[in-house]
Amino acid sequence: MPVSRPDLFLLPRPTRISSLGGRLTLDRDTTVRALPGAEPAAGLLRSLVGRPAGLPLAPSPDGRIVLALDDRLGGLGEEGYGLTVGPEALQLRAAHPTGLLRGVQTIRQLLPAEALSGGARGAGSWEAPCVEITDVPDRPWRGAMLDVARRFQPIGFVRRYVDLMALHKLNVLHLHLTDDQGWRMPVDAYPRLISVGSRRAGSQQGPTGPDGARFDAEPHEGSYTKAELRGLVRYAAERGITVVPEIEMPGHVRAALAAYPELGNHPGRELDVWTRWGVCDTILGVHEGVFDFCRTVLDEVMDVFPSPYIHIGGEECPTTEWEDSPAARERAAALGLAGPAELHGWFLGRIGAFLVERGRTPLGWVENGTDLPPEFTVMTWRDPSHARAAARRGHQVVAAHHRATYLDYAQSGDPAEPVAQPGAPVSLHTVHGYEPAPENWPRAERARVLGTQAQVWTEYARTPEEIDYLAFPRLCALADRSWSGGRGDWPGFVERLRHHTARLDALGVRYRPLDALSLATGPHVSPSTAPSSGTARPRS
Repeated sequence: MPVSRPDLFLLPRPTRISSLGGRLTLDRDTTVRALPGAEPAAGLLRSLVGRPAGLPLAPSPDGRIVLALDDRLGGLGEEGYGLTVGPEALQLRAAHPTGLLRGVQTIRQLLPAEALSGGARGAGSWEAPCVEITDVPDRPWRGAMLDVARRFQPIGFVRRYVDLMALHKLNVLHLHLTDDQGWRMPVDAYPRLISVGSRRAGSQQGPTGPDGARFDAEPHEGSYTKAELRGLVRYAAERGITVVPEIEMPGHVRAALAAYPELGNHPGRELDVWTRWGVCDTILGVHEGVFDFCRTVLDEVMDVFPSPYIHIGGEECPTTEWEDSPAARERAAALGLAGPAELHGWFLGRIGAFLVERGRTPLGWVENGTDLPPEFTVMTWRDPSHARAAARRGHQVVAAHHRATYLDYAQSGDPAEPVAQPGAPVSLHTVHGYEPAPENWPRAERARVLGTQAQVWTEYARTPEEIDYLAFPRLCALADRSWSGGRGDWPGFVERLRHHTARLDALGVRYRPLDALSLATGPHVSPSTAPSSGTARPRS
């Protein structure tokens, strides 16, 4: 039923919500009864609700807050839940533990925003509206990609990003760990990936070169320890979020080649970690030593990240070096390929088969929807038609059209916007309007679209504050639409977002303020039908 009460303006919008009238008071005497299997959700409730609100929420067999797994709710899937708040008790039920974790985030939003901040612990008690909610996500993949290769970000910020994702019921953190401009994950077998590959000197040519190419003028470095990354994986899992690592190959590897030039097509050449933005033409060679390197790196990656998916990039791989390399031409001829350019598919096929042997699903970016081996789950970004082409081919698809999900573009045409990715703005309205699998597709093709995700590439986002500004509130829009699916309601979203900003304020999020520009619909063109820019790239 429609809900007009401000205290029920939740984001993302629940599938069904009904106001029951009245209020439930939570105070220091309120206790929690967690039935078998619900203990992790009870722990999250104490951490995210009890601690900042100053409430112990102690365990008790007679607790007024009841968390329970219930097989009868199997129709709600892995993430669905049912929540009933009455004047005397609160009951949260789900068929799977992850559903309980999603319900905890809804409980957080039912409390006053001040209860999120930890700054009003002396309040003693908090009230929540009495309500009945049944909630199920539209798609299983609702993600956010964070690029820590271009600009390293402290692990504390990444954990905070996970917390903000969880609040919005996003469930995949795609962590972009390596690129031409930096390698951020240690690999025991290849220590120079960190000692050399995690540092770049900065450009002496200023922000742009004579050919118009953009540079990073400042020295930059940073890397994580394996302990930090394992801790991040645990932290995210406690919040129902899977961390999917991305290790680029065979292109976007300049940092690795700076550390180990023998992996390239010119083994004696000395390279630096790239200081330019865009697409670098230095790529991995195709000799067996390269595959030994890739397998060893991925084995260590899989030891840290238990994700079912391992992302290996795969896109933007100029083949000029292979075409100029006698060894690569010889390899292509021996394989019976038409030319060195076809080594790209062969390379990814070998790596994909290795991951499948290890029980993982290879994941990669696609240039046209049909250029990855069939065992890959694909991410499409260039054109909306590529998602359908991939689904028609039988791939599982994560649709992430750059003109609707790339949050490194400016949010408006206001000249006061900070420096961002060159290109037309991607507005809040555009993000909320994105439909990765339109209703007019055949059912079988729509079913292969796992969902969507937002991207924050960091060429132009140097600090956590700048990432906050680019991501929010547009990440709220993607979360709302990806959870609710085709039930998009722009006016309703705007109304709920106006109240939701109080929660962002309480959590210290440095979001772009809501104003006429950010809330305008303008001459809106649906991303599912808009023409793609022929020069668009995911990172240039």
